[in-house]
Amino acid sequence: MDFVSGVEKEIRTERLFEQGDSIVVAVSGGPDSVALLHVLFTLSKSWNWRLIVAHMDHRFRGEESEREAAFVAAWAAELGLPCEVTRIDVPQYIRETGKNAQSAARELRYRFLHDTAAKFGAKRIALAHHADDQAETLLMRFLRGTGPAGLAGIPRRRFENEMELVRPLLRIYKSEIVAYCRDRHLNYCVDSSNLDSSKYVRNEIRLELMPALQDRYNEQLPQALNRLSEMMAAEHDYMESQIKPLFERHVVKESDCARWSRKWFSGLHVALQRRLIKLILNYLALEADSIDFLKLEQVREAIVKDGVSNLTLNIGANVILTTEYDSVRLHNYVVPPIPFLYTLEPQAGSLRINETGARLECALFDRDAFDLSAGDRDRAFAAWFDAGQLQLPLQVRSRRDGDRMSVFGLNGSKKVKDMFIDAKIPPSLRGSMPVITDGQGRIVWLPGVRRSSLAPVTDETRLILYMKLYMRDYDPFACQESYK
Repeated sequence: MDFVSGVEKEIRTERLFEQGDSIVVAVSGGPDSVALLHVLFTLSKSWNWRLIVAHMDHRFRGEESEREAAFVAAWAAELGLPCEVTRIDVPQYIRETGKNAQSAARELRYRFLHDTAAKFGAKRIALAHHADDQAETLLMRFLRGTGPAGLAGIPRRRFENEMELVRPLLRIYKSEIVAYCRDRHLNYCVDSSNLDSSKYVRNEIRLELMPALQDRYNEQLPQALNRLSEMMAAEHDYMESQIKPLFERHVVKESDCARWSRKWFSGLHVALQRRLIKLILNYLALEADSIDFLKLEQVREAIVKDGVSNLTLNIGANVILTTEYDSVRLHNYVVPPIPFLYTLEPQAGSLRINETGARLECALFDRDAFDLSAGDRDRAFAAWFDAGQLQLPLQVRSRRDGDRMSVFGLNGSKKVKDMFIDAKIPPSLRGSMPVITDGQGRIVWLPGVRRSSLAPVTDETRLILYMKLYMRDYDPFACQESYK
């Protein structure tokens, strides 16, 4: 079976696409995405697909990135396909948010792909991850420590924000992809950053660790890791199918609380007990994967332990476990917030929010005297703006129903409520988090979450307004986690 027929069989067997689909194809310009686009284009006539090419220039590699963008646009034009190319200053976004390079790039890239799909009315996005990517992911997760869900690896298909992400090449190895490009005389670009083992952990695993393990222990290691992924993905899907009906049937869900029977829980298999706890923590907007195994076991054992009827256990991130006889509750510790509203005078240097105990510091700097690369552990709680572009006076207030913010790197605006959920800000803290607005009432910054697209610092900036928030008894890293 040739390469195209093999991919088509995978598409048909797994029902990755349907006849007449509109598909956004993410094309970086490398051999993987070039092969993916060529295969889908080859099959598009018989499947009646409408393909849209999408490329994002991350502005990491200067002229090299620009050449890749031009290459993708030219090839799409040659194929007669619509092409969306965006150039987003990811390094600037990293400075604004404090996120690591890979997480920031991934977040903005997926946001762009979703926006492109919405623009063209597509419901599926095709990504070029392949079998070697899968093997590297499993090895990386194993080294960092993971559970069964992590060993399931990269999913072949996944729904995200009403969009389906599809990976048709996930069972095909890099060598086969490169051979296909060579045999079909397909040109592609080479990302120089992928050749540096010191740049990213994934590069080190791909270029050094994986070859060393193959040479010394198992030359078929990528194949073995992919078989493990297939098995764990099936078992994970089965376990999820078992726990979700139990969650719906036996757990009473309230806005900030979940309740269930201790006796019933104790009768479940230990594997189901662990999964139920993680599912409930996710329901309470706490990223369950951020809870380590020992903490998870502490919760589980506290529930099933004989001889202890009533206890209270603080899990972290304002989530409390309470047991009272047969009743078990996992709930957020919520104190009704007191609304507040202050006017911020940049010259004052500091503003105290009496209702929450938080303190907002601000200062004005000449552009040449401010180091944009400076920062510390709390960078999520600091932001800087072009003071000349801000509409004064600035106000500091509590969140209001219907609040929306224009987000850096996103077309349009987003609900503040949804941004708090995405950032895993506990419900008990959302009423205490200040909202910074300008003289027109537009939100310019959500400390601890994200800054807006308003008043960015550029080469034309002359005066910078720097702000930093200090919140009492709050560690942002306890409830926020970067994702791949």
